[in-house]
Amino acid sequence: IDQWNQRRQKDSEGEFYRKIAAQGPRNDFENGTTQGLYLAAADGTFLGYTNNRSPDRVKRFFDEALQKHRPVDTPKLAQESRDNRFNYQPPQGGLVVRVQAKVLGGYDPPERPFEEIFQTAVSRDNMWLTEKEQRSIAAGTFPESAALRLVRYHLVDNTRGEPPMWSKSEVVSQSITLQDGKITGHIELKSMDGKRSYSADLLGYMESQAGKVVRLDIVAKGMFSGSGPYTGGAPSGHFPLAVSFTLADGTDIADGIPPQGARGWVAEYLR
Repeated sequence: IDQWNQRRQKDSEGEFYRKIAAQGPRNDFENGTTQGLYLAAADGTFLGYTNNRSPDRVKRFFDEALQKHRPVDTPKLAQESRDNRFNYQPPQGGLVVRVQAKVLGGYDPPERPFEEIFQTAVSRDNMWLTEKEQRSIAAGTFPESAALRLVRYHLVDNTRGEPPMWSKSEVVSQSITLQDGKITGHIELKSMDGKRSYSADLLGYMESQAGKVVRLDIVAKGMFSGSGPYTGGAPSGHFPLAVSFTLADGTDIADGIPPQGARGWVAEYLR
């Protein structure tokens, strides 16, 4: 789950999560993250917490928590209402597009196992398109709203953590065109402080049937520079970054995850 939502939700799901998290060391729901791994019984009995990713540490954490576990009978959690501020749903009649990014080179040789994991990582996010945008793309036009959303929220280096998105003022130039099923484009991005940038070309293909998009494949490839507060460890200078977009078909459970850029402001994300 994305604890950013659950620690704020004013419904039974949020209350149940906070009941568990409140027993751990990260229990400031207003000002601090509650990120980590929690183990609890079905009634919310707290069994343990860790925020360590070492396989050995996590296995030991599970073993120790399971030793405390005792089976309990508890009624199913009643979901009488949902806090719709944090239960994001894809636009009705729109599209879900899988987005993946990978740094293609430029790293120094890794000194620790986790460095190697981050350096070879392929990220995962989803992009949402509205029904109006879906119809426009199916008819052969890539709408400006979809192009700007793709650039601002998805042409990011999120391979090592949660990235900063681009503001409108940081979009130096962007051009995405769709003609005869072929998508081409070029973008130039530069942060206000000059510490991050991305210059990339786009190539893709679209197919439609009966007014519906049935294929959407795009790759952006270019040179990236810089990092964000939670994406440290980037290669120095400019390094190659590729971002791919492909139509989701609902077969992957991750297809239901909201875009990270939509967190807390879906309306602005879809504008």
